[in-house]
Amino acid sequence: MKTISRRTALKAFASGPVAAAIVWTPAEAGQAQRRAQQARTDADKLGAPYHPKFFTAHEWTTVGILVDLIIPKDERSGSATDAGVPEFMDFMMIDEPRRQTAMRGGLALIDRLCEQRFDKRFIDCTDQQRRTLLDDIAFPAKATPATSQAVAFFSSFRDLTASGFWSSKIGVDDLKYIGNAYVREWKGCPDEALKKLGVSYEAD
Repeated sequence: MKTISRRTALKAFASGPVAAAIVWTPAEAGQAQRRAQQARTDADKLGAPYHPKFFTAHEWTTVGILVDLIIPKDERSGSATDAGVPEFMDFMMIDEPRRQTAMRGGLALIDRLCEQRFDKRFIDCTDQQRRTLLDDIAFPAKATPATSQAVAFFSSFRDLTASGFWSSKIGVDDLKYIGNAYVREWKGCPDEALKKLGVSYEAD
């Protein structure tokens, strides 16, 4: 894989709305999730950590922190990293130059904003400093000319995080989704659900 310098990534990111390049179809997301889960399974069998194919070591650490700030572990389910979201993103970036530029430039932009405010990169900031920055770029309605590119990137990154999480096994369990469960005998919609909807089965 050909990498680009941080300076080049920032320049490309600032030249236009390339954050919009981090888009995907449900089919692409599903395929990336399957590949990511298989890669994690293979790594676990070997007793070795997953090695990203797109992200640099620094970017990989940054992504892990970011996704867990978006979807942290709680009493209901695991975190985004527990669900394999970084691996999912890694596979989403492979062989997609526009996505690669958008992702790499966006992560570099996050670092630059941290350096301007706190004189250190995102991964070296305190938890409070990271949250302060994200509070300023998490809401599109509050975007300013100075933060508009970061806001656009973070919105896309957050959507990608959610897509990776809720297409994973942990995410599906979190939703309590049972649509893919085998039902031996269908007895119809429960009465309480029919009443709530204000409908009923017609008599034969």
